[in-house]
Amino acid sequence: MLEPLSNHTSLPPATFFLVGVPGLEEAHLWLATLLSTMYAMILMGNTLIMMMIWVDPVLHEPMYYFLCVLAGVDILMATSVAPKMLSVFWSGNGTIGFTACFTQMYIVHTATAMESGLLLAMAFDRYVAICKPLHYNTILTPQKILGINAAIVLRATIALIPLSWMVSHLPYCGSHMVPHSYCEHMAVAKLACANYMPSSLYSLIGSSIVVGIDVTFITTSYILILQAVFNLSSQDARHKALSTCGSHVGVMALYYLPGLISVYVDWVGKDMVPVHTQVLLADLYLVIPPTLNPLIYGLRTKRIWERVRNPLITSFPGHHFVNSQKEDRTMQGNRSTEGV
Repeated sequence: MLEPLSNHTSLPPATFFLVGVPGLEEAHLWLATLLSTMYAMILMGNTLIMMMIWVDPVLHEPMYYFLCVLAGVDILMATSVAPKMLSVFWSGNGTIGFTACFTQMYIVHTATAMESGLLLAMAFDRYVAICKPLHYNTILTPQKILGINAAIVLRATIALIPLSWMVSHLPYCGSHMVPHSYCEHMAVAKLACANYMPSSLYSLIGSSIVVGIDVTFITTSYILILQAVFNLSSQDARHKALSTCGSHVGVMALYYLPGLISVYVDWVGKDMVPVHTQVLLADLYLVIPPTLNPLIYGLRTKRIWERVRNPLITSFPGHHFVNSQKEDRTMQGNRSTEGV
């Protein structure tokens, strides 16, 4: 368990100390158990998705390329915080060097910006697949997919450089006790013995612009998708499309809402929301979407689920002959329903 804060007042000059979840120190072991489970699910689920897309030529399509990159970003985002958070929760070892802290902060912000861009790219992919199916392969060519992914990475990495520079160049001559379980931007910046408002404003305005643009285009894509869905004559196809879109929108809500609440609470409601609630919200924001994405975007996708299920089925005697008869019929219907 976490040791009393007074034991850590004498820290090396170039280190911070992560407190964990202030006020819930006695629950740290339970939080560690929960986080360990979720982190294991993140690693296994996203690695499985990436491996299946990589080795199966049938899955070498735009939708799955975006999904593969999303899985990689999810692993990066969770791995940037989970090991240190587990160290804090299990043993109370919250010491982290300045360089490691600011690097973690940069990776967290970059990964979240990349994830937002990928959610937009995947919404655009669904729009093209459902609203313009005949032009799908001409619109989303390999070159365009590569360009979209490159633009997502460049936007995230370049946009976060000024914020990281501003925070890392603040003087930290007072307390180095970070009231958080990872190097969250505002929790660290408030320890500076200089004006941290420029970095705070940059974070607020920058996140509002990025999320505002992405959410606007994502919403537009799904509105157009729903219009196309309600024009479908097939009740079954309409149901599948609504089910898929509903699950995607649910994951996006779980991704954007906690992040936006976490950002704006620092400005308008920090005295109304307990500190431990703010910290837990920020923590879950980084681990819940990577945990759910393999389930929502991966196993709910028909082709991926079939490739997970088929090896399990064929491992039992008597299923090989039945499987071989169903294989052709299944694959013939995939493309007609995959878009929904």
